[in-house]
Amino acid sequence: MAPRKQLTRLNAPYLKRILIEPSRVADWEKYPWNLPIFRSHDFELEFTTPITIIVGENGTGKSTLLEAIGALAGYDEAGGGKGYMPIDHSRAIDKSGAALAATLRGHWLPKVTAGWFFRAESFYSVARYLDQAALDSGAAPPDFLSWSHGEAFIRFFEERCRRQGIYILDEPESALSPTRQIELIRMLRRMDLSGTAQVIMATHSPLLMACPGARLFRISRFGLDPTDFHDTDHFRMMRSFCNDPDGFLAEALYEDEA
Repeated sequence: MAPRKQLTRLNAPYLKRILIEPSRVADWEKYPWNLPIFRSHDFELEFTTPITIIVGENGTGKSTLLEAIGALAGYDEAGGGKGYMPIDHSRAIDKSGAALAATLRGHWLPKVTAGWFFRAESFYSVARYLDQAALDSGAAPPDFLSWSHGEAFIRFFEERCRRQGIYILDEPESALSPTRQIELIRMLRRMDLSGTAQVIMATHSPLLMACPGARLFRISRFGLDPTDFHDTDHFRMMRSFCNDPDGFLAEALYEDEA
């Protein structure tokens, strides 16, 4: 297969900045605008490196923010490629990502929106969609689901993330062993060095947070701030466990039983 023509000679990142438009927000007390990252009503996130990683506890808005970025780039909130709709959203209760996107403005240079929006929770729906789309066109299906979960993820990344574009990854470590996560870091490093791919990723994995060249942001009750992976709660907890597994678990269980 001949390589696809580059969309631009400019290097990533292509999405330079996102900011909230206060005049577009109808109710700051409703989710997701009541999250700490929007408390000051002047939210802004600047992308200065090809790889940006966002970390934070569950419920801080990481996935919602990535959904909104995906919507700005023209992706379905369930993930997939441009023009894909792998899930029927007609009865969806939570549409917070799309609602947030309607109140955001993106600054691009240039506007390169080819790529992929990967969501671990909807991976199987997307994989089935790809198989059916291939069968409908008379082609051989990629059949990612015939592989183990982790192998399917890695094969999927290797096949889909080689082209110029923007790649939004929501907790890709979900089905990856530590060894597979290292494979993903190698892939991310190649994407970074190519200069043709922008990656925006949310993760809980200290391994992925340590990806060389990435810029890391932490969402907390105080908002969104740049950080170093050594300073994240995830890394500190894992370091404490590795230094003294028995003591760490004894203390954690004692707190749970107290």
